[in-house]
Amino acid sequence: MKNAHSFHIPVMGIGFTIDSPLKVAQYGIDSVISLVDDILIEKMRKIYSEKFEIPYKEITDKVEDFRAKRITSYLNLLQEQTEEKFHQLKNITSDKSKALNEYIHMLPEYSSVKKEFLKLTDEGIDFSKLKDWAHKNLTMGSIDVNIMTKIDKGNYLDKELLPIEYNDAHAALRGYANSNLASSLVLSAGMNPRLYAYMSNFDDFFPNENGYIKKKIILKVSDYRSALIQGKFLAKKGLWVSEYRIESGLNCGGHAFATDGFLLGPVLEEFKENKEILKSQTKDLLVEALKEANRVLPVNELTLKITSQGGVGTDEEHSFLLDHYKLDSIGWGSPFLLVPEATSVDDKTMELLSDSKEKDLYLSNSSPLGVPFNTLKGNTKDIHRQELIDKGRPGTSCPNKFIALNTEFKESGLCTASREYQHLKLKEIDSLEISSEEKEKQVNKVTEKSCICVGLGTSTLILNSMSTKKSGDGVSVCPGPNMAYFDKVMSLKNITDHIYGRDNMISRTDRPNVFVKELSLYITHFQEKVDEIKDVFDKKQLRYLSKFQDNLEAGIDYYTELFLAKKEFFAESKETLLNALQIEKSKLKLISLEVESV
Repeated sequence: MKNAHSFHIPVMGIGFTIDSPLKVAQYGIDSVISLVDDILIEKMRKIYSEKFEIPYKEITDKVEDFRAKRITSYLNLLQEQTEEKFHQLKNITSDKSKALNEYIHMLPEYSSVKKEFLKLTDEGIDFSKLKDWAHKNLTMGSIDVNIMTKIDKGNYLDKELLPIEYNDAHAALRGYANSNLASSLVLSAGMNPRLYAYMSNFDDFFPNENGYIKKKIILKVSDYRSALIQGKFLAKKGLWVSEYRIESGLNCGGHAFATDGFLLGPVLEEFKENKEILKSQTKDLLVEALKEANRVLPVNELTLKITSQGGVGTDEEHSFLLDHYKLDSIGWGSPFLLVPEATSVDDKTMELLSDSKEKDLYLSNSSPLGVPFNTLKGNTKDIHRQELIDKGRPGTSCPNKFIALNTEFKESGLCTASREYQHLKLKEIDSLEISSEEKEKQVNKVTEKSCICVGLGTSTLILNSMSTKKSGDGVSVCPGPNMAYFDKVMSLKNITDHIYGRDNMISRTDRPNVFVKELSLYITHFQEKVDEIKDVFDKKQLRYLSKFQDNLEAGIDYYTELFLAKKEFFAESKETLLNALQIEKSKLKLISLEVESV
């Protein structure tokens, strides 16, 4: 059955969407949970077990395979409770139809379900028939999960390294695979061949004869080539990618996996043009692999969705992406951080988010993963980090160790934001015979790392009145640049009305178009790349910068032609859009002159 909505709520941080399905799935809205933090997941299971009066027995870290079991138990709880909520919504009575009306109102005006409902109620259908109709036509939102493939730390028992299936990402995958959910697994942050191969151990990821897959695979990618490589790799294991979720390299929240100047529009165009090639090439490999493994061959066609996310902020942009690129859904992330009915954000952080402007949202080097990380100025985790530096004790205690991946000083791994790692690294820097300026630069590079694997879940602890004694009460938050244009706390009705053009939640009139904003971010990024290597240019770096520049120029030309050709979209802002493209093109030309002068 087709999705009720044309948008989804992507994973945000570690805790911000940890219980979103319980809040939005009953209204047909898909959302994604992070599986990074099994400690937080177990705490949330306890909270909701008490709330719903469900017997609770703690899964301690003394239990064998506790990480996977915690995840399985929490996901099963979510499924049971969201289905109960949805069931109540459909079992309407004459005095209890508010939830159903809310469900219908949130749907887009073009929804066939909405049109049919309004027709039936106008005709005066009785409640028993309306209840039957609701059971047949309403759909629940999907409870999807996200695994960052690179967060796959090995684990130890009595100082002995456990087998690879006990690695963090492997255990999280097993926890999801063993759950009762029929939903999707979103794989992000690049390819992990060992993890991908491990998926083939679980029957739920394989299609049945009718082409139905209980647990579907979604790949989050930023370019077509990566999608094709990963899709083929999985197909050779008999695993079908049901959706390619294209995210802007820079105009997004969380970690920013910048491309070499490939902009969102041209990337989406490439997917649109090559969708059938992608589908046929991966399907051929899939069928071959299924035959070889003596598995069932699907008779019916396997579905393939193309979706996108990153920086979308108006109904016009939303509609354009769906219409022009033939997308199946659009991800709306950062604005939902201001929707308490959908996400878990503490009051202080929400106030910071609603007050934020462009200058407050920036890419930092604070992530221990070594990937640029979207950061909100003034977040309490960074304030606490600076307080520790001022006390002469930089770094944190690293209670969770989810990103303890650095093996410079310890075979079992340390997190670069931990006190232990920073103490050892700063000692090493102090012994180097380098200038004081270079020494200060290296020290700052070490101490700017922040304990995000704790910080990104703290907001949920505060919101649910859970203890933060062990981990501290500092909150990390990672909104995208689009956050600057949303300045008020919203209801679920407010945000869905905004997405579908029934209302406007943006009070500012100077918000740049989603494509122009991303282009601007990439040109700034290009300037930073040039500045980084200006003093040590070699032929290889020059070739890289030249390729980057060519991609940006091609993107500008593409957008210019696109905006001129699509007369029905962006009509009121077309002149502004075209002028903005020329301004960015001029900026790019000035940077290219810098490169040429070298």
